[in-house]
Amino acid sequence: MAEHPAYPVGLRLSGRRVVVLGGGQVAQRRLPALIAAGADIVLVSPGATPSVEAMADAGEITWVRRGYEDGDLADAWYALIATSDPEANTRASAEAERHRVWCVRSDDADRATAWTPATGHSEGVTVAVLTTHARGRDPRHTAAIRDAVVEGLRDGTLVAPHHRTRAPGVWLVGGGPGDPDLITVRGRRLLAEADVVIADRLGPRDLLAELPSHVEVIDAAKIPYGRYMAQEAINNALVEHAKQGKAVVRLKGGDPFVFGRGMEEVQALAEAGIPCTVVPGISSSISVPGAAGIPVTHRGVAHEFTVVSGHVAPDDERSLVDWPSLAKLTGTLVVLMGVDKIGKIAETLVAHGRSPETPVALVQEGTTAAQRRVDATLATVAETVRAEDVKPPAVIVIGEVVRVGPEPAA
Repeated sequence: MAEHPAYPVGLRLSGRRVVVLGGGQVAQRRLPALIAAGADIVLVSPGATPSVEAMADAGEITWVRRGYEDGDLADAWYALIATSDPEANTRASAEAERHRVWCVRSDDADRATAWTPATGHSEGVTVAVLTTHARGRDPRHTAAIRDAVVEGLRDGTLVAPHHRTRAPGVWLVGGGPGDPDLITVRGRRLLAEADVVIADRLGPRDLLAELPSHVEVIDAAKIPYGRYMAQEAINNALVEHAKQGKAVVRLKGGDPFVFGRGMEEVQALAEAGIPCTVVPGISSSISVPGAAGIPVTHRGVAHEFTVVSGHVAPDDERSLVDWPSLAKLTGTLVVLMGVDKIGKIAETLVAHGRSPETPVALVQEGTTAAQRRVDATLATVAETVRAEDVKPPAVIVIGEVVRVGPEPAA
């Protein structure tokens, strides 16, 4: 048998009996995929890892709490033998042979009748990599090939066109805080498949250079106090391109629903009868402080954090923020879009009870090559912003967590 290559096949195990012998690390790794396949799983083992025990407690598997006994594989379609007892593994493997049950052995692949491939998933496709022969099997090599293929499919570097008619639609993609590596894998894949990309200034701009030449890129930048594309024009562009049967990606910075006017775009598309899928992104409100070494919560320091928009001053009648109440909180306050209003914000917080010595950090161009951090206090932040010429985009963190991490570089 060892001279012949394995025959690859996909098992459809939904509702079919699968027996797993052993509740250790091998079972812990393999069980989730068997559960996802809908198998009727029976675990036979006197003990199990906490994660495997949790699967049994949740009713995802049936746990028989004893060692292997002859007859356990009766009526099974598939067996995974992964106990620490070589003699029990050999007896179970012989039973599987008698009952013609495909059997994987974690301790001796040469004596198994089936091998588990290195698998990965991307957009409804399972990538399975299998060594051709038992001799010279190298699990690390097959896993590396699997990872390379899956990563290529996810990030668009390995292009596999869909040979089907694509329904018109819009994908509202959160691009993360700016570093192109911080977009989700789904967002990156959708970018690679797009016909049109309508991009914000704060999105991961470096990814636009990787798009194929046929992709139309529309600049939807909103520059503070400068040029911008009106929201109505953005909505119209989304609708018109989608109606032309194109795959449209609306690439936004951070997360589409965190001060991103994403819901306005979803509503405009819904009114036009255009389907829209929201792909969440990493919000700059958490990721940018983290990139600067600032945790928004920390044991014994802050048990909550609040994210607010600072695009209008506290004394502006348009403001919906209850600044006096925020001043009374003891946790972290994260302000987005507040660089030019930080003086008024600090003044209001101090007037309503926050200590003027409360530390403040401003992180400009967070997660990008141009990132810089400027520290101050509520008493000094207005002057510090002017003196250090802090410009948007910058995330402002107010609270004792600013002092938790290592001292910022000079």
